[in-house]
Amino acid sequence: MTVVAVLGAGKIGELVLSGLLRAGWPADKLLVTTRRSTRGEELHERYGIRAVDNATAVAEADVLAIAVKPQDAGALLAEIGATVPAGKLIVSLCAGLPTSFFAARLPEGTPVVRVMTNTPALVDEAMTAISAGPHATGDHLAVAEEMFKPLGATIRVPESQQDAVTALSGSGPAYFYLLVEAMVDAGILLGLPRQVAHDLIVQTAIGSAVMLRDSGEHPVKLREAVTSPAGTTISAIRELENHGVRAALLAALEAARDRAREIAAQSA
Repeated sequence: MTVVAVLGAGKIGELVLSGLLRAGWPADKLLVTTRRSTRGEELHERYGIRAVDNATAVAEADVLAIAVKPQDAGALLAEIGATVPAGKLIVSLCAGLPTSFFAARLPEGTPVVRVMTNTPALVDEAMTAISAGPHATGDHLAVAEEMFKPLGATIRVPESQQDAVTALSGSGPAYFYLLVEAMVDAGILLGLPRQVAHDLIVQTAIGSAVMLRDSGEHPVKLREAVTSPAGTTISAIRELENHGVRAALLAALEAARDRAREIAAQSA
């Protein structure tokens, strides 16, 4: 079975490791590298995986999953770049960094696959977008899909769309949490106990998401089904439109996309 080394054990790195283990990936086929030895010991105790140094990870793994912060990727590649065999698959989870960033720092011909996942991977409901770099083949994409399908859904997109993916689904959970937070506060304003408001909104969000996923209907159709003439829902929607919620979402996602581009430019 493929040996995967996760280089970087922050939130995203641990998220990938824990997801692979839940999916039945053998612990002895997973390696992790950390900057702090205590973090490596913690992950070993928690998951039974082996914490190693970067050189060992490069030597023993079939796939190197780079999960460090984007600003730390250059230093990591400077350390390992010369020792990475040209055929070894690199899977980048570094938000904003194009595959060309890695190609310029690795041996000619090294296959790089760019991945953007999100935090619902913790409950195996992630959305993961996968893109091939210049030297990555369909087989390399299939390996990446094998790694991330247990964490939720996967989709292949051209790399040119990855900054938009980062804005939409990579950061997307935060937008939903903000909306839920605001709706819970609204429930309190209307006289509901906090826990009651929370439970109402969370289940409403879950049910609505399942309907979106399973019904095949356009969201406009689903919204219209709840919106009666002169009713309560249309009154609320009018206020949302008057306050520019739709325009704010468009601007917010555009800002996130632009920030992803800035990160790439700063790291070049």
